[in-house]
Amino acid sequence: MNKKNNIDRVHDDVFNSIKTLMDKARNQVAREFNNILVQTYWEIGRIIVEDEQGHSERAEYGKELINDLSRQLTKEYGKGFSKSNLFNMRNLYLSYPIFQTLSGKLTWSHYCELLSISDEKKRSFYEKESINANWSVREVKRQIKTSLFERLLLSSGEENKEKVLDLALKGNEINKTAKQRVNLGNTHYYVDMVFYNQRRKYYETWF
Repeated sequence: MNKKNNIDRVHDDVFNSIKTLMDKARNQVAREFNNILVQTYWEIGRIIVEDEQGHSERAEYGKELINDLSRQLTKEYGKGFSKSNLFNMRNLYLSYPIFQTLSGKLTWSHYCELLSISDEKKRSFYEKESINANWSVREVKRQIKTSLFERLLLSSGEENKEKVLDLALKGNEINKTAKQRVNLGNTHYYVDMVFYNQRRKYYETWF
């Protein structure tokens, strides 16, 4: 009996080792696929925008182009090329004209949610938070719907709004400036702790 149990444990170890390997491979393939998909959609957006710019004398040209492309691409490749999705590809390029500024940690669905936000600072805030907090698409939708950005501004007070907005645009720099301090409500904080403390406050309220 003991011998059988030992064999079973060995088999379980082998299974778990293979499972770990397969899960890692799947995650890597998913990340690579997502990066290729986002880059492809960004390139499609670039092509659309550049073509529109070449026909700027016609006010309705862009709308007609999207309609025709949606019809032809859907016929050729199936789902994924609705008019709304093509407009998102166009807006992706307009919002992120330098492809390297896009994050490999966010999926196309993440960016579709972010592109619904016209305000650059607000969109940047949710983008940085999605990356840092590893938000799912569903969580991004929820945080946007519950107005986390606006709540953060209100809690910071009128005199600190510009500092919060500045941090929203410079999220990538926060971790590099731990020694820099800011003053919120007569209290000194390290820059990289500001969003953490605010997130914790709201998360304790909502979860």
